[in-house]
Amino acid sequence: MTLSTELIILGLSVVLLFVHIGLQGVLATKERGSAWNAGPRDEEQKPLGPQAGRAERALKNFQETWPAFIALALGLAVTGRAGGIGEIGAIVWLIARIVYIPLYLFGIPYIRSLVWLVAALGLVLMLIRFF
Repeated sequence: MTLSTELIILGLSVVLLFVHIGLQGVLATKERGSAWNAGPRDEEQKPLGPQAGRAERALKNFQETWPAFIALALGLAVTGRAGGIGEIGAIVWLIARIVYIPLYLFGIPYIRSLVWLVAALGLVLMLIRFF
């Protein structure tokens, strides 16, 4: 059985999630230390510095739109509507989400927001194919 492009990208999106989590974890640990990382983190933490804070916010941003992507990718695959504009939307979404990470980490305004909109457009294309 051949997987649809949408399902392949769904798998790649899990890899991207791990990249986000790893990047955020490495930067926060670099700032707060390995004892913090290994500990229970019960005490209140000071705010993260620019790099670690941006990585954390980029992860949260990814987590906000990722469920919609999952639902659309699975919906297209299950209904047999994979391909076409939905496939293009999935590709656009993944590429934009990858490009978004360094833009956020380096604090590049406007272009980052534009890339977020491109990712959202990818979801809209998938939604259009769904109907």
